[in-house]
Amino acid sequence: MNLASLIDEHPADARALHDGSRWLSWGELRRRVHAVTTAMVDEGVAPGDRVALVWPTSADLVVSYLAVLSSGAVAVPLNPSSPSVELDVQLGAVKPSLVLGGSRGALDVAGICEEAGGSDKEGRLASAGATGAAGATGAAGSLTSVPRAPEDPAVLLYTSGTAGDPRPAVLSHGNLMANIRQMLALPGGLVAAGDVGLAVMPMFHIFGLNVTLGLALATGAALVPRERFDPQSSLADIGELGVTLLTGAPGMFGAWLDLPGLTGKELGGVRRALSGAAALDPAIARGFEERFGLPLWQGYGLTEASPGVASTLATGRNVPGSVGGPLPGVEIRLVDDLGEDALAGDPGELWVRGPNVFSGYWHDSEATAEVLAAGGWLRTGDIGVIGPDGDLFVTDRKKDLVIVSGFNVFPAEVERVLAAAPGVAEAVVLGRPDATQGETVEAVIVPEPGAALSEPTLRAYCAANLARYKCPSTIRFVDELPRGLTGKALRRALRSE
Repeated sequence: MNLASLIDEHPADARALHDGSRWLSWGELRRRVHAVTTAMVDEGVAPGDRVALVWPTSADLVVSYLAVLSSGAVAVPLNPSSPSVELDVQLGAVKPSLVLGGSRGALDVAGICEEAGGSDKEGRLASAGATGAAGATGAAGSLTSVPRAPEDPAVLLYTSGTAGDPRPAVLSHGNLMANIRQMLALPGGLVAAGDVGLAVMPMFHIFGLNVTLGLALATGAALVPRERFDPQSSLADIGELGVTLLTGAPGMFGAWLDLPGLTGKELGGVRRALSGAAALDPAIARGFEERFGLPLWQGYGLTEASPGVASTLATGRNVPGSVGGPLPGVEIRLVDDLGEDALAGDPGELWVRGPNVFSGYWHDSEATAEVLAAGGWLRTGDIGVIGPDGDLFVTDRKKDLVIVSGFNVFPAEVERVLAAAPGVAEAVVLGRPDATQGETVEAVIVPEPGAALSEPTLRAYCAANLARYKCPSTIRFVDELPRGLTGKALRRALRSE
């Protein structure tokens, strides 16, 4: 098997991707993928090698992703807007044989490719032009992709996940394919060949990569990838390009609700809207359906599960605050602090099992052991409860993970950056509820004696060292932190303040 072979059988003249100016057909997409695959192999990329993808969401990214898979290599999608210091660490950890990037991504990685190279290959940078020009050669038929076993890695995806600092989760061809099949087995048909999907979720995020993109590749649905989400221009795309399927984080749907002057008919051609990547505020779900006459279905998942675990489509009802029921082929259980199944109606940690569950973190057996329990169960770190009608509610988290618009932020990472800033004695980072983004990052800072710290200075320091979504939205200065008997800062007390 090979995940790239999903595109082999789609009609050559059918629409596949809109590149911003025109539609690419499946035949043209196959030709481009074939050409880039050939170029990578000529560069010495071999099955099992890592290839980093530093692209914004675009047709170029899709071509590069499929080419990496087709060659038998392992794709490592990275955030092109991350600061160079963060990309440096990530590339150094996975040691790619090749770095493919374009636009701002090329500028970010150009200076560190030499350090990021593997043990026997020099890291190289492929420009956007090289990928774009690849459409002139190659065959329109099947890709003749390198065969891979279901357990062979397909993607390394960085996640703060359930085990602390950001680390690459190993997702196999079998994991990703299994979750695609599980999502397509939901009642009512989530995606079909005639659909046109809007793709604005970043594809270095598992929701964008294997829900938005993966479902389109599997079904032959057309896709409209866009580098960033803009409420007004996305509505124009929806109307002009005939979009029928919306997948995105809650903030996307909330942004449309906030637009003035809409008639409510702007989404008249859309047949399905699915929110994921973060908790959906019931007020957004209710307001969206009232304004546009379209139910907003919700899903729950995590990178380590490829990502889909549950959906309200599984139960066929949108209970406010609920994520519905498990996908077909996914098992869930709630476990109490003693490791036993929680009693009916009681909360417990959500454990997940299925062929979509990953095999572990890249070269990190200790972190893997923390999240994979005996019997193949994945400890999600999320606290859930089953309602009287069988609906799953995710109510809390065991750890201090902050989720901003679907992106995982581990406080310790941000705290380390802040602690290194001149004039900072101590820093504690928490999540604050936010109706649009789910949560925002708040930093509580104790300045060094006599230090002249300011919010603008700390914001600039964070922007230079952290991806934008990890940067604090709120910075609060205090003289001292509340502490427990062991001397540890009390996050709960800081939240209550």
